[in-house]
Amino acid sequence: MKATLKLMTLLFAALVLSCGGKEEKKEEKFSYEKKSTKTEAVTKKEEKVPASKRIDLATKGVGPITSLELPADIDQAMAAQGEEVFKKMCTACHRADKKFIGPAPTGITERRSPEWIMNMILNPEEMVQKDALAKELLIEFNGSPMANQNLTEEEARSVLEYFRTLK
Repeated sequence: MKATLKLMTLLFAALVLSCGGKEEKKEEKFSYEKKSTKTEAVTKKEEKVPASKRIDLATKGVGPITSLELPADIDQAMAAQGEEVFKKMCTACHRADKKFIGPAPTGITERRSPEWIMNMILNPEEMVQKDALAKELLIEFNGSPMANQNLTEEEARSVLEYFRTLK
């Protein structure tokens, strides 16, 4: 009888311990769907467009050019002169069609105003100090400031005309 009582006590103790008290465990069902959590929704942020890809045709920048109207047709002679200036003065840091030390000028006329482009060419130091977009570009391109090549307005305008041919 003592053995039966001990066995019953042992079984009862095992039963009480295995139950785990009043707290019920919820059984999760298997699913192939990805679970979304509240923390994912909070931490998920809008992807920011880099400054080199952002379109801003309203900003004119800081510098000597305040207004510039471009003709509808590209002046091929001026563009050829601009290509020569670009190859001579700018290819140390820029490639026409890909990111290098500085941004690629291909499509720049679709993203920036002509005044902004001219001011960046003619006045890069002040642009980086005072123009918000130029500051962001400086950060995006690892703090490599654009060197002032001391181009004349005529040379800068020819480079802009060359940029218009890059699509």
